[in-house]
Amino acid sequence: MAPDLRQNIIVTLYLLFSHNYIAFAYFTGIILGIILSIWKPSRFSVFILLGFAVLLFSYEYDKHIIAGLREQTLQSIITVTPHFRFQRLINLFISEILPVVFYVSGWGLVFAAVIYAGMKLGKSEK
Repeated sequence: MAPDLRQNIIVTLYLLFSHNYIAFAYFTGIILGIILSIWKPSRFSVFILLGFAVLLFSYEYDKHIIAGLREQTLQSIITVTPHFRFQRLINLFISEILPVVFYVSGWGLVFAAVIYAGMKLGKSEK
């Protein structure tokens, strides 16, 4: 392999990782949740799986979905007469409220899994 091609591949892999390291971490959590769900099904494993799935969706929503969804929604709802108040509400809901809801619910599910596991562990020691 030519040295310049090898260097370009290494740079591409580095940029891919540095651009998406959070998504890779969430995806690792999803894989962990799947393995736990198959190996030892429990509420803990399902909460972990769902929590990291919501976090990965939240990350991708923030990066790629918001702009297109907002524009599509505004174009389909507001056609002829401009409704500025309704437009601000749509922008607020799609761009501000939904990302926070996804992020908080994802970490909330992961936190609930940890709390549930701790409570279950505390009950088994008694």
